[in-house]
Amino acid sequence: MAMLEHVNVTVADPAATAEMLCDLFGWRIRWEGDAMVSGHTKHVGGDDFYLAIFSPGETEPGDGRYQRRGALNHLGVVVDDLDGAEEKVKAHGYTPVSHAAYEPGRRFYFTEENGIEIEVVSYA
Repeated sequence: MAMLEHVNVTVADPAATAEMLCDLFGWRIRWEGDAMVSGHTKHVGGDDFYLAIFSPGETEPGDGRYQRRGALNHLGVVVDDLDGAEEKVKAHGYTPVSHAAYEPGRRFYFTEENGIEIEVVSYA
């Protein structure tokens, strides 16, 4: 069976987004460096996965898709302590919405400053 290794998303400020994700979810910066079209990327996650957080430079790529921020539906993140995660999300100034409890878990969503919706779910 194949597994998902990473998702690449365009943001305004990779450093700020990486810091927020590391603080909220206990992730770490696995790599960072120069990227295509004079941009910059940070890989944030764990040993088996990461989120590639990209910001373009001055030169626009051919089709412009890497210039659009948040071009996906949402990211899903599993946590052990949903209530604790929600408190951290609020402390960062985000508003949790769409709380739901249904088998097999509980969840809520929030949208960060790049327009990326993040679903936080717990199966505990």
